[in-house]
Amino acid sequence: MTQFNGRTQICYGENAINTLEKLTGRHAFIVTDPFMVKIGFADRIISGLERANISSCVYDKVEPDPSLETVREGTVKLLADGADLIIALGGGSAIDAAKAIMYFAYKADPAKGKPQLVVIPTTSGTGSEVTAVTVVTDTEQQMKIPLMDPLLIPDMAVLDARFTRSVPPSVTATTGMDVLTHALEAFVSTPANAFTDLYAVHAIKYVFRYLLRCYRNGDDMEARQNMLLASCMAGMAFNNSGLGVAHSIAHTLGGLFHIPHGKANAVLLPYVIRFNSFDVRDRYRTIAKKLELPCETVEQGNESLIEAVRWLNSQMGIPNRIRDLGIKEDDFQTSLETMARHAMDDACTPTNPRRPSLRDIRQLLRKAY
Repeated sequence: MTQFNGRTQICYGENAINTLEKLTGRHAFIVTDPFMVKIGFADRIISGLERANISSCVYDKVEPDPSLETVREGTVKLLADGADLIIALGGGSAIDAAKAIMYFAYKADPAKGKPQLVVIPTTSGTGSEVTAVTVVTDTEQQMKIPLMDPLLIPDMAVLDARFTRSVPPSVTATTGMDVLTHALEAFVSTPANAFTDLYAVHAIKYVFRYLLRCYRNGDDMEARQNMLLASCMAGMAFNNSGLGVAHSIAHTLGGLFHIPHGKANAVLLPYVIRFNSFDVRDRYRTIAKKLELPCETVEQGNESLIEAVRWLNSQMGIPNRIRDLGIKEDDFQTSLETMARHAMDDACTPTNPRRPSLRDIRQLLRKAY
């Protein structure tokens, strides 16, 4: 039997943020980062909550790749605060932190009940606003830890493109390539089905249609809104189908070398497509056809898709090799075995269409370097 689950209420379009005024609750715990406070976005959220007669407090200690220490501190504060509503405001790091904080607080004291979780993404990338996944970083072990549980699925996602307008081009590029990787890996994953295919294909088409527009003109609000939708649709897809080894390796690159997750995915994606291409046969060709790329044969379709991804990277200044991410060869070789083992143990690896061995991961890393 095949299943597809979608639980999050999605509010999007012009003035979507006004949805906050219709929330019910007593007190909100806002999880965000210092930049969101500095530019006034947190104040916008507080104002909306006040109009709904909901008090609030702000936890703004979230750093890029939120650490276990940050999640632990936030969990203690949430338990003491007693909020019945959590608002996640920010990019993937703030959303991941909020989900983990909510999860551990509920596990620590289930008698208080699970707070309602509302997510307001300010980047178009992670899709975390609709998924049962969060990622935290163990700074001592230098590794990222994905957590998966239905409790992590947000209750509401507010997709208001105005909150993405401040995102610089470099972040627009890497988060957008994260969307593409989510969608492509969901499309070829072993549990992919008719419903995940619909979301994944639509997200892929939106990325190729709107990402460069966002990158070149940050004020193109039509493109920004549609990239938000692409991110959400890709999230709906992979939440039901899983991901693959591009994400597995990106997690370990991020944990060891602090490479932004979307940039790592962007670099790895062409190599992973080639690695998987024999096993998925015409799945990549199907995408090439949807994008109107040359695809008279399966092989041509695979190569066309690889070149299209590399072209998109090049247009946004993203390199096509790991070495160009600033990782020295000696450091790479020293960490190769650790990276390969972490990738093999990653939660995304089992749904990759080609089952890799430790040797396969090593070779893939070497080729990408």
